[in-house]
Amino acid sequence: MNQSDEEKYWNGRFTAVGDDYLFGTEANKFVARQAERLQSGKTALSVADGEGRNSVWMAEEGLTVTAVEFSPIALHKAKRLAVERHVEVDFILADILKWDWPVAAYDAVLAVFIQFLSPLQRALIFAAMKNALRPGGLLLIHGYTPKQLEYKTGGPSNIDYLYTEALMRESFPDMEFLELREYEDNLQEGSGSQRHHSGRSALIDVVARKSS
Repeated sequence: MNQSDEEKYWNGRFTAVGDDYLFGTEANKFVARQAERLQSGKTALSVADGEGRNSVWMAEEGLTVTAVEFSPIALHKAKRLAVERHVEVDFILADILKWDWPVAAYDAVLAVFIQFLSPLQRALIFAAMKNALRPGGLLLIHGYTPKQLEYKTGGPSNIDYLYTEALMRESFPDMEFLELREYEDNLQEGSGSQRHHSGRSALIDVVARKSS
């Protein structure tokens, strides 16, 4: 699937639920667990932010948040959510593969379920995410592991797009891992199909600190 097809696919999914939010309006569980690390006054970037549930939550926690997303449908909903929650987020409509990524600009960079990237694209985006961090900044990644192919409750069907602890260590060899674990949990996010982010899931959490 090329990026044009990818955008059409996601615009269709975000449109299909009408005014509802495909994955809900509450922050992802992993993100909410990072409240002590995502401290008020810090700057954060949410990558492929979707409909705003994670960026808006970080703004509610007192962070200065930038969110980049390539679907105008999702971005419209994200802006609406920010208004309803009385917070400000700097929303940017852009394809992360073509965006002019800032360098050393954020205290935290967050990516939740961005597993629509090929291995080559993923390597480029992972490098851009790391470079966008300030020295000592935190990289936060949440996604699916290969075992997710057994559950079929969300995520890609191609094993090459899934994450493992080994992949993360290979991708960020010079970062300090504060948290790196593969595990299983039950997800129930939003009004999406029962095959998407709903049910038993094989997950990975990553929190890594950039060298200062």
